Amino acid sequence: MTHRIATDVAPESAWFKSSYSSENGTACVEVADLTATAQVGIRDSKHRAGPALVVPVGAWMRFVSEAQYGF
Repeated sequence: MTHRIATDVAPESAWFKSSYSSENGTACVEVADLTATAQVGIRDSKHRAGPALVVPVGAWMRFVSEAQYGF
């Protein structure tokens, strides 16, 4: 896992927010598919130019699975 500035991770058009996120944007996470590097970028939608986490695709898939189906 690395910490980088979101604008260095992926272009603005690559980031997307879950359809479950509210329209007011007060508690949203956005992700970017970084297929070329087999990674996923994760950032706070309120701070788009701020820090981003970059994790391997496998770690992201495990996280999503655990969040969806529980531990």
